[in-house]
Amino acid sequence: MARVLVPLPDADFDVTEVAAPWHVLTNGGHEVVFATERGATPAADPRLLTGVIFGQLGAADEPKRHYAAMIRTEAFRAPSMWENLCVDEYDALLLPGGHAPGMRQYLGNDLLAQWVAEFWALGRPVGAICHGVLVLARTIDPATGRSVLADRRTTCLPKYMERSAYVATAWKLGRYYRTYPAYVEDEVRAALIDPDTQFVRGPRTVSRRGTADDDRGAFVVEDGRYVSARWPGDAYAFARALGRRLPA
Repeated sequence: MARVLVPLPDADFDVTEVAAPWHVLTNGGHEVVFATERGATPAADPRLLTGVIFGQLGAADEPKRHYAAMIRTEAFRAPSMWENLCVDEYDALLLPGGHAPGMRQYLGNDLLAQWVAEFWALGRPVGAICHGVLVLARTIDPATGRSVLADRRTTCLPKYMERSAYVATAWKLGRYYRTYPAYVEDEVRAALIDPDTQFVRGPRTVSRRGTADDDRGAFVVEDGRYVSARWPGDAYAFARALGRRLPA
């Protein structure tokens, strides 16, 4: 059994990108450990549970059921604190995403980035999905002075997805779908040595999603011990790819 760390902000993480991997990994016999900045019990972006706009664009029913089960667990209700984490105690790191304002606590935290850099140096499995790839893009490898992703193949939330969601909802929700001025894809590409060959956007889609038992609508990039994915529709396949890298 492996221990997988999932750091989270206090609020606004993506329902599917946390609950679907939790379901896959715990069903596979692994332990998922959550951590927040000060040990507060986290909460997902509430709009994804009720529907972002007119009841649409939220999480699907299946991951919402996983979320309901996950939040009842002791591991979720009593997370660790970032400052108390020890890299040697975990076999893998999973970095989920989310696009609401509360994500900034996690995406731009220097303490968490330092811990991630130390964990990355161990050579153990790391997975990042959607905005979670920004954590790695912003994490500097002290040995090179560059992002830990500098020489990796990766994907993340594609610009066309982020832009289309923003355009469709800005009239009602303002910058809800734009966590930062720069697009996620642009920032991730800027962290790569050769973005034209290293960045993999994946097939164009705005609706087709993978499920708990069907990966046909999903897309994942695998580069050795590093796994990345684009959005909630990839979450189950992403979790399975990370799970294949874990010790039994």
